[in-house]
Amino acid sequence: MQDEQNNNLQDEAASGAAAAAEGAQGAETAEDRLASAEAKLAEMQDAFLRAKADTENIRRRAQEDIAKAHKFAIENFAEALVPVKDSLEMALKVESPTIESLKEGVEMTLKQLASAFEKNRLLEINPAQGEKLDPMKHQAISMVPADQDVNTIVSVLQKGYTIADRLLRPALVTVSQQKGS
Repeated sequence: MQDEQNNNLQDEAASGAAAAAEGAQGAETAEDRLASAEAKLAEMQDAFLRAKADTENIRRRAQEDIAKAHKFAIENFAEALVPVKDSLEMALKVESPTIESLKEGVEMTLKQLASAFEKNRLLEINPAQGEKLDPMKHQAISMVPADQDVNTIVSVLQKGYTIADRLLRPALVTVSQQKGS
């Protein structure tokens, strides 16, 4: 019986040792998983911080680009107007200009100015007689009796302008009213 008890004790000890070994092996696996998860967390934190820094750099660069665009937005237009100013100054330096030379100089200067306007998308609004009044581009100053359709342009008092498809100044016009009014 004592042999039987010894065998039982040995079996229990062996089972305990096996269970302890199994538990130790399970603990190592959990420790390995924890270490792996911590490494992955550190990697993700690093990636997040890098992405956050990249986003901040992009935002800062975009703000700088916007500030530069605002600061230098008129630069192209100014460059186009400088030759016009030069021509006007040269015309004033002529000692004894003739009417023909003044007229020729003014025409050339006007061409330079028109070219500067065109390059910078500053376009004239000069409606033709009989064209329908467009309140988005024209401002009616008065209505006059005329032999044409009602609310059509009779004459242009002052040209209008758009810049990049946006109204800068409406054309000032007179329009026709109903006949007999």
